[in-house]
Amino acid sequence: MKYVNLDKTDGYKALLEGKKSTVKELLTPERVKSHDIKLGGGLRYNWAAMPLSDETVEKLQALSDEMDLVGKYKEILSGAMMNTGEKRLVLHHLTRGNVLGKKIMADGEDKDEFYQEELRRIKEFSEAVRSGKITGSTGKPFQTVCQIGIGGSDLGPRALYLALKGWADGKGIKQLKGEFISNVDPDDAAAVIKRLDFETTLFVLVSKSGTTQETLTNRDLVLETLKSSPVKGLNPSKHMVAVTSKTSPLAKDESMLSAFFMDDYIGGRYSSTSAVGGVVLSLAYGFDTFKALLDGAHEEDVLSTETDITKNGALMDALAGFYLRNIMGYPATAILPYSQALSRFPAHLQQLDMESNGKHVNRDGEKISYPTGPVIFGEPGTNGQHSFYQLLHQGTDIIPLQFIGFRKCQYGQDIITAGSYSQTKLNANLSAQIAAFARGKDDENPNKEFDGNRPSSLIYGDELTPASLGALLAHYENKVMFQGFIWNLNSFDQEGVQLGKVLAKKVLAGCEGDELLKAYADLLI
Repeated sequence: MKYVNLDKTDGYKALLEGKKSTVKELLTPERVKSHDIKLGGGLRYNWAAMPLSDETVEKLQALSDEMDLVGKYKEILSGAMMNTGEKRLVLHHLTRGNVLGKKIMADGEDKDEFYQEELRRIKEFSEAVRSGKITGSTGKPFQTVCQIGIGGSDLGPRALYLALKGWADGKGIKQLKGEFISNVDPDDAAAVIKRLDFETTLFVLVSKSGTTQETLTNRDLVLETLKSSPVKGLNPSKHMVAVTSKTSPLAKDESMLSAFFMDDYIGGRYSSTSAVGGVVLSLAYGFDTFKALLDGAHEEDVLSTETDITKNGALMDALAGFYLRNIMGYPATAILPYSQALSRFPAHLQQLDMESNGKHVNRDGEKISYPTGPVIFGEPGTNGQHSFYQLLHQGTDIIPLQFIGFRKCQYGQDIITAGSYSQTKLNANLSAQIAAFARGKDDENPNKEFDGNRPSSLIYGDELTPASLGALLAHYENKVMFQGFIWNLNSFDQEGVQLGKVLAKKVLAGCEGDELLKAYADLLI
């Protein structure tokens, strides 16, 4: 497979030299109906309000073909060593199903069988806990599951847990309440611990290496609190399980009730469909719920193998985002879910996108000359409308937008007021925002004038369910992956995260003669 920098391709040059269209001149009711692509889990991706003419789409298709973006995706699915920085395979797709049906061997084992075995163990354990077969050390059934982890061990699983809470409530599904401790700030752990009944809480400690400083610090804080509890017969080892690698110190830690495994081929921000998300979600909502999420993700993974960009939602989304970043020069993207259930989903996407493609060197470690990943931010609608939409509508920078919406609410508790349901009002706002950003408004008063031509896309479906949530997760993972291919990046390491960690350890060791570090440390420590 040939990997080249974007600026060495004919396709990029053709796009730079091509005619640039505006959203206003392209957007029509007919375009809204036709520029729509099927995703997994019953979702669809609509890109009608993007400044992409037919001519531009042809050029984007040519670039995709020239760079063989789908072929590179299939390399990942076939078990090629795609994480060039750490010399590792990239296998998160395999955690939800084998797309190509190819056997992938690593570390002397069939990785498909490895992930399926961990799924079987998660199913067995979660069902035993939820049925009361496995209880806390004082004999009481578990009522709460508390995940301890940071980064990808927290952001994705927390976002997914919150996204499914209303769905589970609406369906009357038996639940274990979910709690999360992530920040090394002791106030984070203290606030959560204060809410817990230790006798009925099961902790899930997540660290692939078993050495993550923040996670182990919070583990020790939890263990000390458990040990000092006045409850008779409380045994901390019966209240904590680990999600880690087979080679980590946690794998055979006798202070753990059990351990579930992942491996080095699953990056933290891509780990929600592994045991990292599987244990907490299966305990909270049942294994069948997690399995439905995996099935939705797998369906989207299969659809992402299509080479026609007008039939591959993740690929079209990636190319549209690339066009906005590299041809139009827009530096940021707003993710705007009109669903309170997705309140933490933009935070997960910040890590997924910016940790993956926030790079200034290519796969071979060479400096590149073109822009790469955009800044990602977001907030649920309609809250965001009363916060930062002013800048989005009338600010001096154009910021592309990606909306997410659903026809139905999760709880099913909605009433008619002023002639319409709340869900109808929510989606009326979403529809209005897309049109307003695209068309703008002329006015004699400059303060009330809107330029419009703000590009947007829409991911939508009937309801936010485990299957549609899994497809949504996979869509963004695959979008980020395709954009990494376009920019010739390694989207699967994160060296930018490491420097601060190293220096923090140096501060804790007394700064070791680093006077600048000491100057700042003296302000705070």
